[in-house]
Amino acid sequence: MNEVWIIAGMFAALLLGIATGHPIAFVFGGIAMLFGLTSWGTGIIDIFVSAVFSTMNNYTLVAIPLFTLMANFLSRSAVAEGLFESLRYLLGPVRGGLAVAVIVVSTIFAATTGIVGASVVTMGLLAAPVLEKYGYRKEISAGVITAGGTLGVLIPPSIMLIVMGNEAELSVGKLFLAAIVPGLLLSLCYVLYVLGLCWRYPERGPALSPEEAAAMPVGKRISGALVNLVPPVILVAAVLGSIFSGWATPTEASGVGAFVALLMTVAYGRFSLTMLKESVQETAKITAMAMVTIVGAVCFTALFHSMDGDQIIVDFVSHLNLNKWGVYLVIMVLTFVLGAFIDWIAIVLILFPIFLPLIRQYDLDPLWVITCVAVMLQTAFLTPPVGGSLFYFKGVAPPGMQWGHILRGALPFVAVMLVVVVLISLFPQLVLWLPGQAKF
Repeated sequence: MNEVWIIAGMFAALLLGIATGHPIAFVFGGIAMLFGLTSWGTGIIDIFVSAVFSTMNNYTLVAIPLFTLMANFLSRSAVAEGLFESLRYLLGPVRGGLAVAVIVVSTIFAATTGIVGASVVTMGLLAAPVLEKYGYRKEISAGVITAGGTLGVLIPPSIMLIVMGNEAELSVGKLFLAAIVPGLLLSLCYVLYVLGLCWRYPERGPALSPEEAAAMPVGKRISGALVNLVPPVILVAAVLGSIFSGWATPTEASGVGAFVALLMTVAYGRFSLTMLKESVQETAKITAMAMVTIVGAVCFTALFHSMDGDQIIVDFVSHLNLNKWGVYLVIMVLTFVLGAFIDWIAIVLILFPIFLPLIRQYDLDPLWVITCVAVMLQTAFLTPPVGGSLFYFKGVAPPGMQWGHILRGALPFVAVMLVVVVLISLFPQLVLWLPGQAKF
């Protein structure tokens, strides 16, 4: 059978399997085995074993369970609660201030967890009732909580960036550095959007009443916010500081982060054997899911490369007479479209084998392109029908919060994400400047 048709059949079967709701890991692995045996016979098993063994020997992937454990410890500590309470009084007197507080806490939480579900659920439980109590429109509440939670997969340390770095054979440390400015820029744009909206329509995000604001003196508000900022800042400094200073690899830093997060649960009085057991069990589940998916994708990619699929794609695109910006646009548009239907990990594992050869062929900077893809993948969490953040929030939303409110609240933030993608596309130094200063 012609290799072009085999490759086309592989990807068609892959999209069909995912669209029909089958587990991603088994879709990847099952299709690889089916098409591999058909085209190569039992010899494909040796290729798969070699590819899987090489992946499992990848030291970088050890960071996944350790960063996940760190996130589980943090989600069970009182860091987010204390920080939100302090910022509620500090920013509440400003129109839209409570919504801004949600974004700020989500940004800080993103730098300490790296898991979207944990951020959205935590902020949904903490902030949604408070925003409703003070008269915020349901759409704003849903928008800031769901959009703020997505920052967890972009702002380092991020499991998504680790998987991307592994797939692209890029330095995870440099990828972390590249994502910092876009992540903070995205957070800043969220804040500007909320402040602008509430300035134009004050009834959508009213300020705290003078009586409520007077309940806590200004000095106490500031000191409370600073005190609650110290623990997450220490954690971020311990993890990212050790990476960027060259003292530790991302894998080693993940161990430091998990240990510091455990100490924080003790300091906040949340440590217990039950908490430890639940954190470890949840970490094991997430890690097993991620690793089985990666193994399945490795087999799929090994078969793709064994049939010179990368060269076939490069030759096909070359015949389209696209320049490098045309190729870049195709990558970003496909990332956005697929994000509405499948999970980020499937998108990364499907698109990277196709587009990495094109990135090199057209002399695009892989660090810049992959960071732009990471920012674009933020939209995958907010675009129906499969937007993960929307479902996470719906599960903990207050009574009366309908799907219509959630969708109307989230979609403007998708537009903000696209604006940031345009900015970092037009000004690549927003992505590349920090990695350029790295000594590793």
